[in-house]
Amino acid sequence: MRWRGRRQSDNVQDARGQGGGGLGGGFGRGSGRLPIGPRIGGGGGLSGIIILVVLFFALRACGIDPMQILAGGDGSPGGGQVTEGGAPANDEMTQFVSTVLAETEDTWNGIFQAEGLKYEEPKLLLFSGQVSSACGYASSASGPFYCPGDKKVYLDTSFFNQLAKQFGAAGDFAQAYVIAHEVGHHVQNLTGILPKFNQMRQRMSEADANQMSMRVELQADCFAGVWGHYTAQKGLLEEGDIQEALNAAQQIGDDTLQKRMQGYVVPESFNHGTSDQRQRWFAAGFKSGKLSSCDTFNNPI
Repeated sequence: MRWRGRRQSDNVQDARGQGGGGLGGGFGRGSGRLPIGPRIGGGGGLSGIIILVVLFFALRACGIDPMQILAGGDGSPGGGQVTEGGAPANDEMTQFVSTVLAETEDTWNGIFQAEGLKYEEPKLLLFSGQVSSACGYASSASGPFYCPGDKKVYLDTSFFNQLAKQFGAAGDFAQAYVIAHEVGHHVQNLTGILPKFNQMRQRMSEADANQMSMRVELQADCFAGVWGHYTAQKGLLEEGDIQEALNAAQQIGDDTLQKRMQGYVVPESFNHGTSDQRQRWFAAGFKSGKLSSCDTFNNPI
């Protein structure tokens, strides 16, 4: 991805090294990313951490109070320096995240404006170790997440190392896809999708809630694809970038994760979508660039 030298967002806050993310409370390594749904034993080791990472994502993205996750971190983000007042430090990772967030701002500002609406840009908070949000406690081991309560994306960039080394999904556009997915949840929050889901799930069985959660997550994947469409129109994509995003979607599908972690799949526990579904919905958004292509609620998934 050709991101260097482009506008960087002013909405990135850097709280790395500040212990609870400078927000009070205590929250562990991240929160929210792409869950697999099955119940996990309190496992030690990296594989247990990875599963917890995945499990926390949908819960956190939907504003659901997840269980507290106790997992040891496997490394802190390298070289991130904290600046006073929450201003981002000038390391390369912060520059990259700030640039990707700026590109999502440009895309969604344009889409909302075309509909006669105003886009409320989310904040993105970089943290390490622990953080507290309006959604409660999270741990870095849980991965990136979006909190509807404070309209912020939370990211411990050490997750990108996990994505590359443990999930086999390396590349800057794979990382950009993760950020764009979380911003997709912000769009869902602004348009009332997340609040409606959180209200409906109170009356749903676990199986039905999982099915609805899949539709929420797949739509966020599609929204990430819409962002990718406009990013490609700007000439910012390089050869192999789309494959990086599709590979990331492949590696974090519920079925692929379950097979990797426990050797078998439990379809009724899926709550983010299979690898095939995640790839297809990202691709649908990327191909059309239209929100109408992302209706996961009225179409088969």
